[in-house]
Amino acid sequence: MNALMIWACVYAAAQVGWAVTGTPVEWAMRHGYTPAVHLLMAALAVLAALTGRTRRGGVVVTATLWAALAVFAAGTAGAPMHFVTLMSMTAVDSLADLAQVVLNAVGAVLLLRVAVPYGRRLRGRCPRCGGRHEGEGEPTHRVPTRASGRTRVAVYALMCGLLPWAAVKTIWLLGGDALGVTGKEWQEVMAAGDRGVSAALASVGVDVTVLAALVGVFLLAGLIYPWGQVFPRWTLFLAGRRVPRLLPLIPAWLTAATLAVYGVLLVFYAALIAAGILPEMAASPPFTAEGITWMTLFGGLAFAGLGIGLVVAAVSYARRSLPVCVPARV
Repeated sequence: MNALMIWACVYAAAQVGWAVTGTPVEWAMRHGYTPAVHLLMAALAVLAALTGRTRRGGVVVTATLWAALAVFAAGTAGAPMHFVTLMSMTAVDSLADLAQVVLNAVGAVLLLRVAVPYGRRLRGRCPRCGGRHEGEGEPTHRVPTRASGRTRVAVYALMCGLLPWAAVKTIWLLGGDALGVTGKEWQEVMAAGDRGVSAALASVGVDVTVLAALVGVFLLAGLIYPWGQVFPRWTLFLAGRRVPRLLPLIPAWLTAATLAVYGVLLVFYAALIAAGILPEMAASPPFTAEGITWMTLFGGLAFAGLGIGLVVAAVSYARRSLPVCVPARV
């Protein structure tokens, strides 16, 4: 029994268990899975695993695998929020929600590893490297390179979207005033809601969401520079070893789409309010209505910039790190 089949059994058991017990599991804020959807997801997982075990991949098999992959990938939409929660070491609101995201992520990764070779065979390409060559070859790693100048400039520009949001939150945590909110008011709000490591960081002027954004920037840098393909010297015992190709790609793909879509929607929402097309948001102390609009815009620029930047960097990394086949020695 391969990994995909094991995952399908665990996934199906979890879905059936939640459906039978009526355990609430959210796929988005205030929107939960119904028992019927749980059962459909269980059936889809089993179908995808059985499909992945077929030896010949035609159009139907390949389409089924990619369709299932899209469904389970969409189920990881809450990954960024769970990451911030775990990073702050605060209590997880729902273990079932977290387990669902993790199970969906594992399934998406396993299906990707099966669907890509099937798709390559369907197009008449080598299932290992995706190229066109005669006979079987031995996959070999490419020489680590950095992303093209155009890609780096695009990523740098998108990263700038983080600056207004990070600057405002840092100003508040350092005691300054911005967007009509004083540093004291913001710190009182944070003290009322934060716990554990998050509260400890806030007390020394570090916002955990800003710290999480810096982790995203670190991931972006690894995707566009050679040290993301071979561990650099400062990694000590790992120095010089090849970075597993999926190690940076998995977190990039799992968070990029959610951040990008959410960020773009926030930017459009704030823009429509500023243009008078939509009514202003209700003031929520310590924010004024105008302050909330500005913070919505800054948050949208941050999420969209980081999300789209991860997409651009991940595409470049995937191309530059793709192994190539060399003729096998006789």
